[in-house]
Amino acid sequence: MPSSPSLETPPQRRADAPEAPDASLSHGLKQRHLSMIALGGVIGSGLFVGSGAGIAAAGPSIVVAFALSGLLVMLVMRMLGEMSAAYPSSGSFSAHAERAIGPWAGFAAGWSFWVLLCTAVGMEGIGAAKIVQGWLPGTPQWMWVALFMVVFCGTNLAAVKNFGEFEFWFAALKVGAISLFLVLGALAVAGVLPGTDSPGASNLTDFLPHGSEGLVIGLLASVFAYGGLETVTIAAAESEDPVRGVANAVRTAMWRIALFYVGSMAVVVTLVPWDSKEIVTKGPYVAALDHLGIPGAGQLMNVVVLVALLSAMNANTYGSSRIAYSLVRRGMGPKALAKVSGGVPRVAVLVSSVFGFACVLLSYWRPDDVFAWLLNMIGAVILVVWIFIAVSQLVLRRRMERGSGERPAVRMWGFPWLTWVALAGMAAIFVLMARQPDTRVQLYSTGGMTLTLAAVGYVRQRARAGR
Repeated sequence: MPSSPSLETPPQRRADAPEAPDASLSHGLKQRHLSMIALGGVIGSGLFVGSGAGIAAAGPSIVVAFALSGLLVMLVMRMLGEMSAAYPSSGSFSAHAERAIGPWAGFAAGWSFWVLLCTAVGMEGIGAAKIVQGWLPGTPQWMWVALFMVVFCGTNLAAVKNFGEFEFWFAALKVGAISLFLVLGALAVAGVLPGTDSPGASNLTDFLPHGSEGLVIGLLASVFAYGGLETVTIAAAESEDPVRGVANAVRTAMWRIALFYVGSMAVVVTLVPWDSKEIVTKGPYVAALDHLGIPGAGQLMNVVVLVALLSAMNANTYGSSRIAYSLVRRGMGPKALAKVSGGVPRVAVLVSSVFGFACVLLSYWRPDDVFAWLLNMIGAVILVVWIFIAVSQLVLRRRMERGSGERPAVRMWGFPWLTWVALAGMAAIFVLMARQPDTRVQLYSTGGMTLTLAAVGYVRQRARAGR
């Protein structure tokens, strides 16, 4: 059994020094795993389910919203890919933030993201349970959530290759389903799908039904639908060839993300009137297929949505455990979480799973206060993480150029200008969130959590420096 790594940061280690290679974790992920994780990681419940609210608010202009946020996501993914190829780490952006900005930044970015992932595991479990309960009425939701939790906790307690295999096939099914949806939708729009008439542009005439405010709401919904791109860079540290793996995964995922998100939104709003209630109640994909009258297609898409939710549970359980493990390994948390056996940080997996199930229980016991507060607190974490990524990339790229002068395996486009453009885009989204009453609460709650974690991290940093 591999021994647990030392948790004390050696006095001579600088914040910008590469993280020591971790031989304790296994390296069982293959290139095909990483490639599908990169694609499947951003094809989640936010696209299949959450995008319906964005369409209801923005109408056909949701295509513009997804295109704009998609450009931002591509820039963030490229920045993260550059750093992760240069410094592979299970801590991903948290380790990069520590190296570039300081331990307090790594602490704040890492633990806030851990809370986000664990809470998301619970939310996705609830969503999956609702689908199954619809097929098997009378069965309790909590029973299905508990079953899913046990399955994916067990999967992640075993070898990392099990996680990789689950995600490979989950992602393959999601990618296949969206590809088929795009083909059927394109045929229907062209009027060549048997039994359907082309809607032409009849559903696109009211492009901005709620004006700029609706577009803003759609933009915010689209930004959060893209969450999940970080998983591939976390997983890369446990692959056979981290540098080549993350480089290939980032490159192949770029255009496919744009095609799947923007293309599918264009198909939905062309086929189905944007104000159709079914877009929100059933989800945009099920509504579109039902609208085409393809027998059983809507229920089949419900199966795909269920798979997307289960995939997200699996990926977030994995990601949360590895983030926690990396933080503790760098001296930023309880030492027990760093215990590794069989190449897996099993204590971190268990703690992350228990936290996720606790969130589920809170949704039943205290839905209107504690659970609502928790959801608001994680509402804008993904944007905070993206800002840490952009700032870290600016610092580390300049440091690399001044030092060794090596050419990164993945290079950020148009450096540094496009990095600054991405930061400006993130700042603009924060301003838009502050203007909307619902998102304003999320912004302030997330800001409070981030500042608290940053303060704790800074105090710890000063205490360690004074030893």
